[in-house]
Amino acid sequence: MLASGQHGTLYVGVTNDLARRAQEHREGTATGFTARYGVHRLVWYEDYPRIDEAIGREKQLKKWRRDWKLRLIEEFNPDRLDLYPTLNR
Repeated sequence: MLASGQHGTLYVGVTNDLARRAQEHREGTATGFTARYGVHRLVWYEDYPRIDEAIGREKQLKKWRRDWKLRLIEEFNPDRLDLYPTLNR
């Protein structure tokens, strides 16, 4: 899950290479929603061995209310730090 700021826009997506995709968002090469709203901070993620599981979870999260997503972020990343630097690239 990406965020534009402490209380900003949230984005949920799925990828087979989190470090690469997060870098694309940070550099602004990912066009569309995230570029338009400045969503580039990686604040939460889960890893799945199978793409169908990841897509199922993405669809589930996209239906969630904002406060549920924020609670999920706070449990995983209480300070809402940008987790991109912690990824193995």
